[in-house]
Amino acid sequence: MVSINHVTTYRYRKPVGFGEHRMMLRPLEAFDQRLISTELEISPEPRMLRRVHDVSDSSIDVASFALKADHLTFNSHTRVEHHASADFDLETASLSAGARKDPYDRDEALGLAASLSRRHPDSGEVEAWARAFLTASPQPVSSVLIRMTQAIRADFAYSLRLRGAPQTPQETLAARQGSCRDFAVLMMESARSLGLAARFVSGYVYSCSPSTAPTGGGHTHAWARVYVPGCGWVDFDPTNGIIGNFDLIRVAVVNDPRLALPLYGSWDGDADDYLGMEVNVDIRVEPELQQMPQLRVAASR
Repeated sequence: MVSINHVTTYRYRKPVGFGEHRMMLRPLEAFDQRLISTELEISPEPRMLRRVHDVSDSSIDVASFALKADHLTFNSHTRVEHHASADFDLETASLSAGARKDPYDRDEALGLAASLSRRHPDSGEVEAWARAFLTASPQPVSSVLIRMTQAIRADFAYSLRLRGAPQTPQETLAARQGSCRDFAVLMMESARSLGLAARFVSGYVYSCSPSTAPTGGGHTHAWARVYVPGCGWVDFDPTNGIIGNFDLIRVAVVNDPRLALPLYGSWDGDADDYLGMEVNVDIRVEPELQQMPQLRVAASR
């Protein structure tokens, strides 16, 4: 069992008004993660709080306010039953350097169209980088993706950046550094350049193992999911070198990172009224889950 306490507080110089705020904090329900309980406390208390499902079927809490205040606090507490999974025994497709065969059948390709579409056109840099992981002889799709994940983990420097949109894949390749969001987008676009469907994942990483540095121990996090033929959607975390969902709890899975903001809204006041934002994420794991065998594939430095 994993317990997640996620608190965000905005502070202001004097009481201000608040517009609608949207929160994407509730973990997704799936065979490998089951939501046991969820509580959301907001101060000041909203006039109305309702829940909707967005286009990706993620759960979004929408709060409307009537009162002014000099602070706005969101305290989300969830408990999740989480099961590690990374199994490629059912894999049915392969890739090679000399072939450009579509790895999906017609029906799969139709359903995956939005996740196959590239969002960052370039002059071929990203595809060239991705195709360097192919060999002359056919190899399983998962083998290519594992090597790609490990290469980003080993060859790129992590830099903490809490705000702003992800870098373009070209920017990350040129700088050889980035945040977890940047590495996730590079992984997605690289997979898409090889004809593989990929999505952006926002959620939490919670392992306390030193091998998950720099972001291990309980943080919000971002990584990629790729549709492996025969196996379905599989998590690949290039920041930490994690293959499969071990240590990772999904909150949102989207085709565009802009649709996975954990919290956003508006306020009404003078520009200098805003004093800042504080975020605290506390994740606790029960002992029996910590003893489960690890499925991480970590690259050597």
